[in-house]
Amino acid sequence: MDAPSISSNVTREMNFRRRLNILLAIAFASGPCSLGLSQLSSTATVTEATPFTAASSVSVAAYVPLPDNSSLSLDELEALALQCHPSIERVSALANAARGRALQVGLQPNPSLGFLGQQLGSNGLAEQYGVTLDKEFVDRDKLSLNRATILQEVRQLEQEVAATQQRVLNDVRIAFFKVLRAQQQIDANRQLVEISEKGVAVAEALLKAQEVGRVDTLQAAIEVESAKLQLQTAENRYRAAWQDLAAVSGHPMLPPQPLEGDLFAPAKPFDFEQELARVQQQSPELFAIVASIDRARTNLRRQQIETRPNVSVQGLVNWRDNGTSGDPNAGIAVTVPIPVRNRNQGAIQEARYQVYAAEQQFTQRQLELRQRLATVFEKYSNAQLQSERYREAILPKAEETLNLVRKTYESGEAGFLLLLTSQRTYIQSRLAYLEALETLRVSETEIQGLLLRDGLAL
Repeated sequence: MDAPSISSNVTREMNFRRRLNILLAIAFASGPCSLGLSQLSSTATVTEATPFTAASSVSVAAYVPLPDNSSLSLDELEALALQCHPSIERVSALANAARGRALQVGLQPNPSLGFLGQQLGSNGLAEQYGVTLDKEFVDRDKLSLNRATILQEVRQLEQEVAATQQRVLNDVRIAFFKVLRAQQQIDANRQLVEISEKGVAVAEALLKAQEVGRVDTLQAAIEVESAKLQLQTAENRYRAAWQDLAAVSGHPMLPPQPLEGDLFAPAKPFDFEQELARVQQQSPELFAIVASIDRARTNLRRQQIETRPNVSVQGLVNWRDNGTSGDPNAGIAVTVPIPVRNRNQGAIQEARYQVYAAEQQFTQRQLELRQRLATVFEKYSNAQLQSERYREAILPKAEETLNLVRKTYESGEAGFLLLLTSQRTYIQSRLAYLEALETLRVSETEIQGLLLRDGLAL
């Protein structure tokens, strides 16, 4: 690559970065929704059929200011996410764009006005000067079906908006519980550090009393360093979980702060068949496919009437015709296409198969929802069982064992290895309990939220 090419690439890269920085500055300075959808809507209106409405759809909340450093509740985070999330705004903009397209495809073509001059080289003997007016009259059924087809697409996109809203809410809820789990994990690791430091103190006291060897104090010190390392890892996990929560809520500058929530709430009771029926009755994904089926059927009707001829009319007014003593005259021409070989049969066949494909997609999505629910339900069932067993049996016994072993070690009746094992068993059980609770809360959110998530991935 020569020097001018390198210089040009560097210049383009600098310009790109400058534009990107400007866009980022505008985004953060202007606040949520600097340009609302109402400003993008066309002033013209299009009559629309009543769209399908998912029972789980949530209306976009009014503007909610960013909270201060006090604690945040899940409801507040959900309101923040819905106020101006880019994923919701993008799909809403696509729906508004489709409304504009529906308006456009139902309009008749404009007439054409022109000038006509003939016999201009006849030295004024046969010259003609006239005005032409051309107009194609499109069949009204064609225009109405054009508009109806796009309006079905609008209905489909409206369901995509509902699905995106639910995805965003589910993402916020899942991230919320992950932050709660990270907070609890920090507390658990701090407790481990305290327990390990107490173990060091006890080992040093026993060493002075010549009841244990140097190995115990060294092992106790190693355990403290390991506990501190795990605490730092838990703090890093908390920071990452908070960044994830800020991103999915659509507010990346949201500062870390305490959350008001109950990670330890009892599990919600679910029945697989009942939840499957609810998901299939309320899923905006299925409603969107129903709208796509209606769109394909409407398009089929539109293709079937394509052979109806559009009438083209051309009018001519000569204000001067030297070939007929210069008096004005007029003419008119009407043309109609004749569907001899092209009867739109290919487009009709394509439309028929599009209807069939859309109908099969509905069945496919129903099966996929069952499959997704089965996977999530397994996680929910396992996490429910694990969290109950840890809470009711494993953790109480692990804590009791740790207390007993600590007392016997302090009295010199037990070795340090037994104390170390009981400490690790207690902390590992507590961390496993937190992991099971997080999995339980996440799977509950997915089941209640119609199996929708990953709103930023759209």
